[in-house]
Amino acid sequence: MPRLPPVLQLLQAPVKYTVVPKAHVSAKPAQTPTSAREQAVGIVVIFTGFMVPAGWVLAHLESYKKSSTA
Repeated sequence: MPRLPPVLQLLQAPVKYTVVPKAHVSAKPAQTPTSAREQAVGIVVIFTGFMVPAGWVLAHLESYKKSSTA
């Protein structure tokens, strides 16, 4: 057991001196602003990505209930 503390110090040493890089956040406006069409497509894609799987599960909920009890 006396060797455990030095081993723990070796494992903790890299964690203490880890340098975290700064995030590149800019307060400037975008160089190429997104058009209304691009924004609409993005919203539709996100909406579809979330709602289609949820709708599928809700539409087949009864069959899932029947298969889990059998």
